[in-house]
Amino acid sequence: MHMLYDSESFVVVHMLPDAVEKSTGPVLNDTAPAAPQLARHGFEIVDKRSGKEVYLDGSWAEMFQEQILAWQRDTPTQEEVEDALDRYAGLAQNPVVVH
Repeated sequence: MHMLYDSESFVVVHMLPDAVEKSTGPVLNDTAPAAPQLARHGFEIVDKRSGKEVYLDGSWAEMFQEQILAWQRDTPTQEEVEDALDRYAGLAQNPVVVH
């Protein structure tokens, strides 16, 4: 997990998949369920103003990754970044829950 952005209005975190361990061979009588793993990367965008978050994965994460690469090339203003994040925050339906 890598924090990419933190402002008064938004937090953006990049979630990376866990490393997959290779098995050395078949294990007999292994009845323990496999530990769940994050299958692919994603981004969590938290809108601090509304207290809601959205998790982008799959094609949404790929589109957001392209946006990040464009920001790295073009160096946008904070207002431009916040405007883009606000559009994604419109998808947010989940309230932020602290564990």
